[in-house]
Amino acid sequence: MQKVKISFNAPVTLGFVLICFVATVLGIITHGDSTSLLFMTYHSSLKDPLTYIRFLTHVFGHDGWNHFTGNVTYLLLLGPLLEEKYGSLRLIKVIVVTAIITGGINYIFLPNTALYGASGVVFAFIVLSSFAGFKEGEIPLTFILVGIVFVGQQVCAGITKEDDISQMTHIIGGIIGAIIGYQFNKNKM
Repeated sequence: MQKVKISFNAPVTLGFVLICFVATVLGIITHGDSTSLLFMTYHSSLKDPLTYIRFLTHVFGHDGWNHFTGNVTYLLLLGPLLEEKYGSLRLIKVIVVTAIITGGINYIFLPNTALYGASGVVFAFIVLSSFAGFKEGEIPLTFILVGIVFVGQQVCAGITKEDDISQMTHIIGGIIGAIIGYQFNKNKM
């Protein structure tokens, strides 16, 4: 009988989740001070070097366990599949591009709104995962349905709800997932 062992199957996904976990724990221990300092983007001085760092690191910070587990559940479900299909370096590209673009857009267009959490990355992963079945000359129905259901729902929520959830980040994450998914699969189209 063979021994069953645990494999470190998705290093980028697991590393990302671990960093999010550490940032969330630090945020809880410091009552949000570490989150505000390092893991949240907001309209701060462009002379402050941390402003630029937070454009990337805001995806690690979360507002407690519910926020963290909501995002991490999707990351752990989708990340390993995407990492296996597209590779670790490409998944890093998705995370970094999503973080910088959502952080920058939030800074420019929503100067009175702080942004943190991995939901933009989650939505990029959701839309990117719908590209998994791409075949030459076809557009998967799952891609169309994901666009309608997830992105459409966020557009409606953004128009009709007033809450602390950044639908803008979700929509931009989904658009980034679609663009990168197209780039990764354009040779099949």
